Amino acid sequence: MPDFASLSAVIGAGLTPTLAFLYQRLEQLLDRGGAPEPDPAVPAELTGTLALPLQADATRLAQHERDLASLRDGLNVYYRGDAPVAATDDALLRTLGRARSLLEDIYSQRLTFAGEQRPASGPFVRQDTERVQGEQIGMDADEIEGNASVEQKTHTVERGSTNIGMRARRIGGLPPV
Repeated sequence: MPDFASLSAVIGAGLTPTLAFLYQRLEQLLDRGGAPEPDPAVPAELTGTLALPLQADATRLAQHERDLASLRDGLNVYYRGDAPVAATDDALLRTLGRARSLLEDIYSQRLTFAGEQRPASGPFVRQDTERVQGEQIGMDADEIEGNASVEQKTHTVERGSTNIGMRARRIGGLPPV
């Protein structure tokens, strides 16, 4: 079960903006075909820093499109205000948890909200590779602000090949003075 149910006690008044943020990402992906989203309205309840623009992985978006549409349909009644948004609504929390899980997979970014006991929002890479021939890089960027992580499981790296978890000029924090 997605871990969103744990938020029922800590999110309180933040549940409505969290719902709006997740619902709008579903709409963006489905209605605009996953076009990059340079400036989404990020609620104050989101902890950490998202790497912008939000960029969908086209393959993952295609794999999950039907599920995303079903989740959007299920959340629509809450988003429109036709049903109360309550932290005690287990069905709502499960649906939000599933939506968040798929959005995190599609955007390769963690979406963490205030009060949760999980890493802050930010980009992540998960790779499970049987054999690396040539070069494999988990993350490569000139600058990433905020939380970023790479999880790699590699069974064999062929002779002369390279497996890099993260290569970046400045990951986060304040720039050098």
